[in-house]
This record gives sequence, C-alpha cells and structure tokens, in this order.
Amino acid sequence: MPEQTKAQREPGGSQTSGSQTLSRGLTALSLLADHGTQSIQSLADLLGVHRSVAYRLVRTLEEHRLVVRDAAGMLALGPQLVVLARDVEHDLQSASLPQLQQLADELGMTAFLAVRDGDDAVTLATAVPRGVNASVAQHPGHRHPLALGAPGIALQALLSDAAWRDLGHDEPMHPEVERVRTRGYAVSANEVIQGITAVGAPVRARGTTDAAVAVVTVGEPDTVQLGDAVQRTARAIEAELR
Repeated sequence: MPEQTKAQREPGGSQTSGSQTLSRGLTALSLLADHGTQSIQSLADLLGVHRSVAYRLVRTLEEHRLVVRDAAGMLALGPQLVVLARDVEHDLQSASLPQLQQLADELGMTAFLAVRDGDDAVTLATAVPRGVNASVAQHPGHRHPLALGAPGIALQALLSDAAWRDLGHDEPMHPEVERVRTRGYAVSANEVIQGITAVGAPVRARGTTDAAVAVVTVGEPDTVQLGDAVQRTARAIEAELR
C-alpha cells in the first residue's frame, strides 16, 4: 500500500506523509517535555507508533539538536529549543523571571508563570527556590488542560463566557473561577497531580498573552498566605509590563 494511502488511514488522515511526520515530531517534543527522559521504545509507545518510526523521528530531531541522547540511550530535550524559545513572549519572560525567583525564595516553593495556549495552560517560565534541598518540579513547556489546576483556573478567570464556549466547552467554567474574581486567586489540590496543591493568580496586562502566576507544593499549606503572595507577584509583573 502506498505511504500516502497509509497516512490517510491514520488519525488526521487528510495529512500528507510529510505533515504527519512533522506533527509526530512536534508531538514527540511535547511528550518529552511532559514526561521527561524516555527510551526510544517508551517514546514510541507514547506516540502510538512502531519503534522504527520513533527511531527515524529521533534521528531527525537529534540532527537539529532538538533532542539529545545520553550514554544509556535515554532521550531528552535538546539545547536548540532554548535558542528557538528565547524570543517567545520575551517581554513577559523578562518581567516575570526576577519576580518569580523572589516569590520562590520567599516561600521555599517552585514558582512559575503559565500562559494560555488555546485550551491548555503551558508553563512559560519557572523559578526554583534557592537554599532548599527539594521542591516540586515544574518544567517550562509543561502543558495541562485549562479546565484543571490553579493556573488553569486563574487563566479561565480572564475569559468571558463566550470565549470559554468558543474553546469548545459546553460545561460552565470551574466553580473556583468566581472565587478568583472576588478574592483574586485560585486554589486546587490533587487536580493535575495527586498530592500537589497549587495556588495561582491571573496577570492582567494589556497587549500580552493571558498569563497566571502560580506556586506548587505538597501537603496542606496556608493557601491564604500563598494567595496573597502570588497576587503581589502578579501585580509586580503587571507594573513591569506597563
């Protein structure tokens, strides 16, 4: 059977084989961002393709330094991604990074900035607390549905009901959205990752992508204290963007 015909029989069947390969390559990068290092076989399993297909994708991504392989054959995101990403939302990153580091050091927790990408919340920038032995990891590029988690809820609060429906949602926004609009921050526990509590506040600034500041931690923290802290950081970022 010709390759083009096989491509048309797979999901997204109207794609050409070239565009399908590109789509798989981009999906592979997203999976490595979300799941961390992988073997070629485990990446193939995540992609739902044969190992030989994953191997060809990896070789191409390696050639462009988008993926690197260690001595044990484990795959990770490559340094070229940093080069490609350095100008993405440059002003927003520049304004947020010092504020995020201050927040992380103040609370002893990972702090990050999430932006809305369609119906997802995507981590744009992260700060890890200095002088702390362990903290919850939150890598740039991490993606989760907008409908879940404090960063996603904070981002929902920036949307109108019509914009929410335009994203394909028939159900109403998260119940916590109204509390964001009254008290200024969202709280979630066990929504994206079991055992993790997140607190987030929207960044309201004209001319930028919808964004939210958040912190993540384990246990049962003082969410009022964290809510005050993430709101202060959101206001500081807004002031930098004016």
